[in-house]
Amino acid sequence: MLPEQRLLNQNTSNSANTSSSLDANQLASLQQTVAGLSSLQLAWASGYLAAKSEQGGNAQLAPAAASAVVAAKTLTILYASQTGNAKGVASKLAASAKAAGITVVLKNTADFKAKGLKNETHLLIVASTNGEGEAPDDAIEFHEFLLGKKAPKLPELKYSVLALGDSSYEFFCQTGKDFDDRLKALGATQVAPRVDCDVDYDTDSENWISSIVDTLKDELTQTATTAPAANVGALATAGAESQYTKQNPYAAEFSLSQKITGRDSAKDVRHIEIDLGESGLTYQVGDALGVWFENDETLVTNLLSELGFSGDEKVNLKVSGEEQEFTLKNALISQLEITQTAPAFIEFWALQSKDAKLAELASDKNAAREFSGENQIIDVVKLAKADIDAQTFVDALRKITPRLYSIASAQSEVEEEVHLTVGVVNFDKNGEPRVGGASGFLANRLEEGQTVRVFVEHNDNFRLPQSDETPVIMIGPGTGVAPFRAFMQEREARDASGDNWMFFGDQTFTQDFLYQVEWQNYLKSGLLTKMDVAFSRDQAEKVYVQDRLKENASEVFAWLERGAHLYICGDANRMAKDVHNTLLEIIAEHGKLSTEQAEDYLKSLRSNKRYQKDVY
Repeated sequence: MLPEQRLLNQNTSNSANTSSSLDANQLASLQQTVAGLSSLQLAWASGYLAAKSEQGGNAQLAPAAASAVVAAKTLTILYASQTGNAKGVASKLAASAKAAGITVVLKNTADFKAKGLKNETHLLIVASTNGEGEAPDDAIEFHEFLLGKKAPKLPELKYSVLALGDSSYEFFCQTGKDFDDRLKALGATQVAPRVDCDVDYDTDSENWISSIVDTLKDELTQTATTAPAANVGALATAGAESQYTKQNPYAAEFSLSQKITGRDSAKDVRHIEIDLGESGLTYQVGDALGVWFENDETLVTNLLSELGFSGDEKVNLKVSGEEQEFTLKNALISQLEITQTAPAFIEFWALQSKDAKLAELASDKNAAREFSGENQIIDVVKLAKADIDAQTFVDALRKITPRLYSIASAQSEVEEEVHLTVGVVNFDKNGEPRVGGASGFLANRLEEGQTVRVFVEHNDNFRLPQSDETPVIMIGPGTGVAPFRAFMQEREARDASGDNWMFFGDQTFTQDFLYQVEWQNYLKSGLLTKMDVAFSRDQAEKVYVQDRLKENASEVFAWLERGAHLYICGDANRMAKDVHNTLLEIIAEHGKLSTEQAEDYLKSLRSNKRYQKDVY
């Protein structure tokens, strides 16, 4: 049933006792009439009926004039979101446009009929980029259509794009760039230039929203002589939204940090438990928990010393849209990112220090990205001295952004708790210890009973199949095991009868088999049908999860052929690529398909939500 029909039924029910309500025959006739209408046609009809109502039912609108009213008055907002960030920004944009009096249609790209683009006059897209420059799962088909030969010419379309990404990746904001370039090539006209946002996107996105709404409101809002059009935007999502969000996190109680790798392991992996108390926060398996953190005071003190600052210098930062004053030390502890380095900071420091080696490094984007991943802000500062004031320095840093961790528990099992599996980022730099910002905060600096600010980041692109009878294949080496622990808890709670096959890998069996006892118990109970493990350093020749997939190739393909859903979680740079390529080989060989056909097979699985990835 269309949202408009549900609203019609509701309104009819609410007014059933009034003389103005429709009788059963009239309602049935109206429902039959609107059933086949597009969103644009429904918007036109709403304006037409409103005009008829205001003029006592005698209004006669010429079809051409009526179409002009709606065609110029509807703003379509699409979001391409993997974990929910783009959806959140798009929802804010829709609310702001609605408040300005603009008629809005807000849709996921997966729910938008791409062939209808030719009927749109005003389009705004908010797009995230997934993996190595890929479109988010829900946007794959829209992306392929728009960049394909069947995309229509769009000379009448006015548009703009807001792209979300992470500048530490090679294909920064690639999906948004693809949409922008292609719309322009199809003849559409920008109403505002594309804006590319980094991980700290709040300020840039808010400025874009404010600017774009201000630009469009005169053109898209109703005039006194024009019939008002109904807002047909699907601005509300199913279920009540939590009051706790990224901008308003919940101060949860930190319950446990337990090391689950062995004493001699090369890795420090923690099982984290957090008590959500009476927050009312709910999550589904596949969701992530956003964790806000503070930087290590010792690291901040060392950075200040390296820069020649006392820490008492006053600096101004924009927080929640307002300028606030901080001491430099407090700003570095609570507001600014210093454990992750963006390539832009290397370029900034090269200019400030006038260091030739840094300038050469900054000029090579690939080298700068690689260097950024291996060096914190203090390491860059140590390479060259610069005469700089405190405000200029903080202006060059990114704001702290919360880290997202795949949830390792099912609420049906742990109730008000939430569990995480956190690998602590820990390395030496020229003899000095370096620890990750959030992982060090959770593992080393928080104590039991203290609070940690958290929120739930919903991920509709990493969900168990709706049917409990559907088999699932889970591939999660290292901390990628986290969501699959949650999957198993949920399937046990639901008495799911579908088969479950787990592929897990790490360095050694004795030191790195995360949640080993739990997996063995699931095997004994029969909930876990099969488990294949790959411990790379337990033999002379390294073995990885993709090798175990190859060994079981015919059975893996057989599971896919009988409807299995396949999931990958973990490292995006190597593991996920290697697994993907192995799957292509398996499908091509056992399905007797060409490479191109095997790629189409996997694309079809992704489109049908049967191949889902949570990679980082």
